[in-house]
Amino acid sequence: MPLDLSNTLVIGISSRALFDLEKENEIFEKEGLTAYQKYQVEHEDIQLEKGTAFHLIKSLLKLNETRRDRKLIEVVIMSRNSPDTGLRILNSIKYYNLPISRSAFTSSVSLANYVDAFDVDLFLSKSESDIQDVIDSGKCAAALIYSPPDGFKPDDNTLRIAFDADAVIFSDESEQIYKKQGLTEFQKNESNNENIPLKEGPFGKFIKLLSKIQRDIDKNLMRIAIVTARDYPANIRVIKTLRSWGVYVDEAFFLGGISKDKVLKSFNAHIFFDDQDAHVVPASVLVPSSRVPYKKTSPLYVATKHLTVVKEE
Repeated sequence: MPLDLSNTLVIGISSRALFDLEKENEIFEKEGLTAYQKYQVEHEDIQLEKGTAFHLIKSLLKLNETRRDRKLIEVVIMSRNSPDTGLRILNSIKYYNLPISRSAFTSSVSLANYVDAFDVDLFLSKSESDIQDVIDSGKCAAALIYSPPDGFKPDDNTLRIAFDADAVIFSDESEQIYKKQGLTEFQKNESNNENIPLKEGPFGKFIKLLSKIQRDIDKNLMRIAIVTARDYPANIRVIKTLRSWGVYVDEAFFLGGISKDKVLKSFNAHIFFDDQDAHVVPASVLVPSSRVPYKKTSPLYVATKHLTVVKEE
């Protein structure tokens, strides 16, 4: 009988997001596949170090201990390794006693092809092409994992997840107004439409599922935060939209353009989701962080790529 995951939050995570495989990846890029395969087989009994998303996954899986009637969280390890070189990853999962039973090893084929097959709600990876493919498809939430912060000490008792607002939880429509017409027109638009809920963004469905799980567990086991550059009066629409969705976050920070990194450090996020490098890079020094790319059909994607080309030239 097929596994029923209708009431389970499914996380698909790449091996490089869960474990530190940067040395191994460098061998692959500089010396080729054969050298990489040889190294992995020779070291398959040596556990990998913890990666950026390790503490997030460990804390998510810990939530399953609170319910005996159903599984709240399911994690699937998704790797571009071959099954043979993937043995080291499986051995490391066993070493850290992570209750992860399902896996996919694709021998370099894009993992984006398999998020539907595994009913994934959130996909985390260090492969920009895989993440971009998933974002473009709209199949599930997806984020590009950045390097781990030095000295990060996670809260072992409370899972802490922080989200940006526009282009992450919500669509990028309001962000487009800000980019094209400036702050004054953005604030005016949000005030005029404060009673009209914002449309779902790439993480809209995910935060709804997460909020649903939060209602089924002890309130001290998870905290959800919004950390956004919005301030008054644009913050009113955020609060009313979340209320209309049935999502009640624990903390919200409307920063009016000041840096997010210190707030995220104080919140001690297990993961932070944002759409802009300008926020993700400084945050990633302090807490595990990730970037949510724009869809290629979005004007924001086109503008970002144009700026990148200009800088390179």
